[in-house]
Amino acid sequence: MIVELKKTAEHKMQKSVEALVHDLAKIRTGRAHTGLLDHVQVDYYGSPMPINQVANITLIDARTIGVQPWEKNMVAKVEKAIRESDLGLNPATQGDILRIPMPMLTEERRRDLIKVVKHEGENAKIAIRNLRRDANTHLKDALKKHEISEDDERRTQDDVQKLTDKYVAEVDKLLAEKEKDLMAV
Repeated sequence: MIVELKKTAEHKMQKSVEALVHDLAKIRTGRAHTGLLDHVQVDYYGSPMPINQVANITLIDARTIGVQPWEKNMVAKVEKAIRESDLGLNPATQGDILRIPMPMLTEERRRDLIKVVKHEGENAKIAIRNLRRDANTHLKDALKKHEISEDDERRTQDDVQKLTDKYVAEVDKLLAEKEKDLMAV
């Protein structure tokens, strides 16, 4: 039971970190990367589809993303979806290829993005701490039902705290990397 509890807590904490990595990938730095468009949805014959399911996304150069829809009639819809996304990008159409230049980030915009990054990081830390609380609650319940000894409970609480510390440190490391990326001109 204790092993299962620790394994479950660690698995969920790892998922929280993975979710943070995914969220941080959406926050753009001055460089282009194809993952930036992952959450953009395109109207494909009446149903929303991820952009990577209706077009080929490539890097033209370090500051430009190329998007080539597989169907010619989708060019305008893909352009509209990118323009209306919350990314602040302005695609230019050249025949059936969209070129999306990455605008330079202003100092003010960088500071705003760092606030967003810190907020995402804090949410991940809160999720990890909530998982610690849930694990400790399960331990206390098991102790009340006499399923485990007090020593086992204390030892497992220490292990769960170590897991929590490990994953919070990982979140801090991810935040520091993203912040450094954002401040690089």
